[in-house]
Amino acid sequence: MFYTVVKRLIDFVGAILLLLIFSPVIFITALLIAVTSPGPIFVEKTNLHMKRLGKGGKLFRLYKFRSMMVKADVLERTDPRFHGVYIEKRTGGNYKVMNDPRVTKVGKFIRKHSIDEIPQLINVLRGEMSIVGPRPYLPEEIKEQKKKYPGTEKHIKEMLTVKPGITGFWQVTGRSEVNFDRRIEMDAYYARKKSVLLDLLVLLKTPWAMISGKGAV
Repeated sequence: MFYTVVKRLIDFVGAILLLLIFSPVIFITALLIAVTSPGPIFVEKTNLHMKRLGKGGKLFRLYKFRSMMVKADVLERTDPRFHGVYIEKRTGGNYKVMNDPRVTKVGKFIRKHSIDEIPQLINVLRGEMSIVGPRPYLPEEIKEQKKKYPGTEKHIKEMLTVKPGITGFWQVTGRSEVNFDRRIEMDAYYARKKSVLLDLLVLLKTPWAMISGKGAV
């Protein structure tokens, strides 16, 4: 109970402070997206990739700066040019695509340095996410990866006992270089060992993960 109250307080105050601190980055990023790529600043509300699993498996809309073409989720299923993307996501070990052709020039930079994830602070203020927590997984991703990695079900169940986070234990320990089986194990570990101290350790490692861009796609 104590941890839950303290974490929510830290999330709320932290999200407001971070929005203020990153306001120049937010403004510049929004401007660059608007100037260089036709479409909305945030990934469209209708994009299936923005439907994520929250605590207890409840679905919520994830806010992200748009780093891809508009309707990227539809293009991978309907446009022959991007059929390889659809296949790689379902056969690779982390459900992310290396050198995704749908990513814009600005998108490559903001994804590498996790700038595209700053709008998730809105999700934190809404109580759907925490600043620190497991990755906010796609329902389809969980379904596909369970088939690919049998035995991960117990880790998935444990991971869903906490809110997903903007940054987290696996995000600062390899990001997309870590396959799903290892990643979900780390997410389950975080859910099991959750504490203010562990959150603090993750936060201390996050700036370097953002600056270095190591493991980002």
